[in-house]
Amino acid sequence: MPPRVQLFRSARPTIIVPRVLQQTSPPLCLRLAPRRCITADEKPLPTADTAGPGPNEGQLPHVSEEAAAMGKITGEGGPEVDQGTPVQEVMKRDEKSQEKAPKVMQEQVQSTSAKGTRAFSTSARPRQEAMVGAEDSGVESSGSGHIFDLPALPLPANMHLKYRYAPIVKQVTNLLMRDGKLSVAQRNMAMVLNHLRTASPPTLHPDRPLIPGSPPASHLPLNPILYLTLAIDSVAPLLRIRAQKGMAGGGASLQVPVPLSLRQRRRQAVMWILDAASKKPARGSGRGQFAQRVAEEVVGIVEGRSGVWDRRGGIHKLAVSARANLNVRGRR
Repeated sequence: MPPRVQLFRSARPTIIVPRVLQQTSPPLCLRLAPRRCITADEKPLPTADTAGPGPNEGQLPHVSEEAAAMGKITGEGGPEVDQGTPVQEVMKRDEKSQEKAPKVMQEQVQSTSAKGTRAFSTSARPRQEAMVGAEDSGVESSGSGHIFDLPALPLPANMHLKYRYAPIVKQVTNLLMRDGKLSVAQRNMAMVLNHLRTASPPTLHPDRPLIPGSPPASHLPLNPILYLTLAIDSVAPLLRIRAQKGMAGGGASLQVPVPLSLRQRRRQAVMWILDAASKKPARGSGRGQFAQRVAEEVVGIVEGRSGVWDRRGGIHKLAVSARANLNVRGRR
């Protein structure tokens, strides 16, 4: 049987001693003596023993002063301080800035201003000289502040930024473009024109002449755009063959020649050139290899050794043989 629990039994008394708090003394207030300032009259400041230059004295001259000194020695002239800045006019109104300015700018301020200059102008010296020459010659400008006449309005269509390139260059660039990468096509077009400009003059083929009115072969590298235009227009087909259904009766089709416009002719010629260039073997690696092959194909067309001439001749022969079908009416 377990022992009985006694709830009320005597326990050991616990003595609680309160903690005595330490008394804090009030803060001491120090009484400071008043500070007495000593002036320079009562006690003079110390002087330096040596009479040499200070830390900010004896520095290197200003850049403009050095340039002016070198210009006087070499005879090339000083720097152009008034290159589109109104600093001289600000210095004219402030005497303190004139004293601290470099010697070159001080001489520029003291010199008389040229005739025809304006206080608010930020133009360069060549433009100021042009304005002075225009005033001396007595030429009357059409507008205030304009040396040359303004263009007549409305502006022609070819002065738009969108049409800043030649039409043939823009068309060939668009045909060179792949996957919408216009910058890559423009880079290839620039490489093609550069190759045509730096290449040696071509040797013309007597059996495959260029279009009438073309300049001599020695002048073609001087104008690469004309070089490219002559090559494209010389091999551009005049016609295309269209299959007309139902003209022979019973659903049979006949071949009918159809004339092409100038843009269509050039597009067909460029597609032939690109096809021939893509079939040429590569002679290396790099992003300019395709442009080089296209330029070599253009040179080959002018020299008469390209296969594009044969494709043009085949289209013309087929069109001549099919021109009899133009008078054939469709049978039911």
